[in-house]
Order: sequence, then structure tokens, then C-alpha cells
Amino acid sequence: MIKVKSRGNETVDQMLRRFKKLCEKEGLIKDMKRVSYYEKPSEKKRRRLRKAQSRSIKMAFEGQS
Repeated sequence: MIKVKSRGNETVDQMLRRFKKLCEKEGLIKDMKRVSYYEKPSEKKRRRLRKAQSRSIKMAFEGQS
């Protein structure tokens, strides 16, 4: 659970901005968008395969340096 405490005389807008950054950093927003609609099992598999491929390409480029 993400908690944001007020720092001194911080405005509500500043606290909200910090809260949103923390949510994004934790991947909460991305997860909420992904769960908000039904995803077919074949689409899940395709998404996971694409993610694995991009991860392997990234690892290959890092290994070359």
C-alpha cells in the first residue's frame, strides 16, 4: 500500500503529484489498465512472448559492450 505523508507546508497538489509518481514507479497504473478489461489467454501468451523477446534482445545488446 502506498502512503504519502505531508512534508512541512506542502500543498495537496504537490502531494498528489508525489503519489502519482510512486504509483507509476510501482507499476500500479500499468497493472490496473491491464486488468481493467478481459484479455484472452492467447493474447496473454502473445504479450508474454513479445516481452521475453524484447528482454532477450536487450540482454544481447548489453552483452556486446
